[in-house]
Amino acid sequence: MASVNVNGIRASYRKGMAEWLAPRQVDILCLQEVRAPDEVVDGFLADDWHIVHAEAEAKGRAGVLIASRKDSLAPDATRIGIGEEYFATAGRWVEADYTIGENAKKLTVISAYVHSGEVGTQRQEDKYRFLDTMLERMAELAEQSDYALIVGDLNVGHTELDIKNWKGNVKNAGFLPEERAYFDKFFGGGDTPGGLGWKDVQRELAGPVNGPYTWWSQRGQAFDNDTGWRIDYHMATPELFARAGNAVVDRAPSYAERWSDHAPLLVDYTIR
Repeated sequence: MASVNVNGIRASYRKGMAEWLAPRQVDILCLQEVRAPDEVVDGFLADDWHIVHAEAEAKGRAGVLIASRKDSLAPDATRIGIGEEYFATAGRWVEADYTIGENAKKLTVISAYVHSGEVGTQRQEDKYRFLDTMLERMAELAEQSDYALIVGDLNVGHTELDIKNWKGNVKNAGFLPEERAYFDKFFGGGDTPGGLGWKDVQRELAGPVNGPYTWWSQRGQAFDNDTGWRIDYHMATPELFARAGNAVVDRAPSYAERWSDHAPLLVDYTIR
């Protein structure tokens, strides 16, 4: 499973995304900030992949997709949107169901792009509304599927380990206590009020280390100095997490070789 915010699929392919993808044995590819209509997306991926794409109504904004290999994994069902009409055309949530393994288990995959937010604006209110809706949908998904996985750019660093310069960002969108409290609920167990018990796959596998970061500002020397944020996630139900291993942030070798300001996050899941 691979997930990455491409910061515009046309720009990412122009800068080398195809060359990155070709040698990697990715079965399911999830993209965020696609920022292109269906016909453009099809031109890049349709030959080899089954695609479900939630295009944003606002041109050049947002957009999420899930692509699975045509030669191995076709979706049984797909759904666009998180279930609330307010976000129906936002291009921020798409779901696909797959039958997988010898025991024909149901796997539901979601590609998500949470609002970046901005303190004191409608953008921040929309972010909270979306996170509220996520809490509701995640509870449903855990009940409806054998395995469920939400991947994408969730635009929140959960803990101090997730942002290099966390002290300078405690009052900024992306590291506000109110935002981080949602992730406490996403990953909290029975001792957390409202805890859903999902697993932060990369953090669980990496342990209590700084990062590994997945996004770096385009300004200054952020990438070269690894002054990053860990805001891209694989969030799995416990049953799927038990089958996870080898989480990798595929960071470009140099600033010049980047094809997005985010790095892909890849995780192997073994389902037999």
